[in-house]
Amino acid sequence: MRILITGGAGCLGSNLIERYIPQGCQILAIDNFATGKKEVLPPVSGLEVVEGSIASADLVRECFERFKPTHVIHSAAAYKDPADWAEDAATNITGTIHIAKASLSSGVRRFVNFQTALCYGRPSKVPISVLHPLAPFTSYGISKTAGERYLLQSGLPVISLRLANICGPRLAIGPIPTFYKRLKAGQKCFCSDTVRDFLDMEDFFSLMDIVLNPEAPAGVFNVSTGEGHTIKDVFDAVASYLGVNPGEVPIIPPGVDDVPAVVLDPAETERAFGWKASRNFIETINRQLQWYDQYGVTDIFSHLSTVAPGK
Repeated sequence: MRILITGGAGCLGSNLIERYIPQGCQILAIDNFATGKKEVLPPVSGLEVVEGSIASADLVRECFERFKPTHVIHSAAAYKDPADWAEDAATNITGTIHIAKASLSSGVRRFVNFQTALCYGRPSKVPISVLHPLAPFTSYGISKTAGERYLLQSGLPVISLRLANICGPRLAIGPIPTFYKRLKAGQKCFCSDTVRDFLDMEDFFSLMDIVLNPEAPAGVFNVSTGEGHTIKDVFDAVASYLGVNPGEVPIIPPGVDDVPAVVLDPAETERAFGWKASRNFIETINRQLQWYDQYGVTDIFSHLSTVAPGK
């Protein structure tokens, strides 16, 4: 396979590079390093790294014409400044259009898109069926959903994966790195009164190995264990792993741009691909924390704009 990966320096992109380069794949990674870091993509045989934004049509066109990918993994996303609608639209909508058009011109055999579960907005029911109406209300969710809609009507062989919180090397978003870093430093924490689903990177890999096959089904699929856990559950798991007793932790209502419960229903994914997540919640959290023990926590990003008072 010749795989072009957008957002190649991000958590998912860099992990996929580390998985597929040893298998003999040729990979071209595009990243503007707004959130990803250059050092996670060291020079290795079979990997080319291009610094730049997919919002540049010329850059995208040149990469496709020169590299001639057989597969595309579209992992790039702008999300770190919820007020920067223009950047979100430039990357998540216009950039996606550039990648789609270049893929059509290049005859790409498989296009895998990573979509946020925020496309469902505030769901009326959890677990959230893949048929649930789309109702995004944040800049990130709106722009990613628009990009997905363009892809699905493009005529490309697209599979769009609506993702749970995937845990693995270089995870730099969400409650797990936040709690780990703060509890290690003896700092106070708070928990939002919300529920999320968490998926281990190895379970994600096992699905990716299937969906990259051009013969696999196309369309839209939820990727999740289907099990929800409160943010307080995450806090307790991190505290237990670290062997600390932080006492009572404040539980605060979700912010105006947050969602009380996001748990995806993977039933259709399990049926279509014969795939099912195998690692449980505690194992997934502990494996993440073991990685932090070895490599530490550097950046922590968020797509949320609201912060608890006094934090």
